[in-house]
Amino acid sequence: MDKVVATAADAVADAGDGASFAVGGFGLSGVPNELIRALHTAGVTDLHVVSNNCGAMDSGLAVLLSAGRIARVTGSYIGANKEFARQYLGGELEVEMIPQGTLAERLRAGGAGIPAFYTPAGVGTQVADGGLPWRYDGAGGVLVASPPKEVREFDGKEYVLEHGIRTDFALVRAARGDRHGNLVFAKSARNFNPLAAMAGRVTIAEVEELVEPGAIDPDEVQLPGIFVRRVLALTPEQAADKGIEKRTVSS
Repeated sequence: MDKVVATAADAVADAGDGASFAVGGFGLSGVPNELIRALHTAGVTDLHVVSNNCGAMDSGLAVLLSAGRIARVTGSYIGANKEFARQYLGGELEVEMIPQGTLAERLRAGGAGIPAFYTPAGVGTQVADGGLPWRYDGAGGVLVASPPKEVREFDGKEYVLEHGIRTDFALVRAARGDRHGNLVFAKSARNFNPLAAMAGRVTIAEVEELVEPGAIDPDEVQLPGIFVRRVLALTPEQAADKGIEKRTVSS
């Protein structure tokens, strides 16, 4: 099945207000910028986003965040995104912060059909006990707090129950992809993109290099096409547009 779509607008045309999205990327690496921009242009709002972070430097999800299009974020890293912090502390945005490894496994579990799992991460903290502020009231008080989670003991050690994540859509970026949706990711872009792709009911991939079926060795496929519904081929200019979050100089 040829899953290639002509434009980014076509790729996200059925995404409506209130939809949930799992979005790949790690920092500025592997972020599906063109698909995010298409969502911004489409004007959809009240979005629920699951992603490691929420963009930075006016790119990635920061485009939607700054426009006030995101209602809720499930993630593990705020970083230096001052607008993210401002909206969260000001009560404009609901945020569920969870350990990074737990987020990765919740996405993978959702895609694998696993409803829930136990993990030691967070036991003895507000992650398990509840009380983490999900939404502030804008005056310094907590309007919505996280509920307590089930904790069980296995072999003398306590574990907290975490639920798998499923979303309406997933947006990911791959280094290579074929028309059937088989994808290959580059380096740290592989951290969250395959997991986000698994979690989405409708997964859309933008690819830096589109190849014909059979051009990717089956042993090199990092995400099978069964998880991908649509493929957007980037232009060379779009593929080369990659930001650097922090420039460093060494002696």
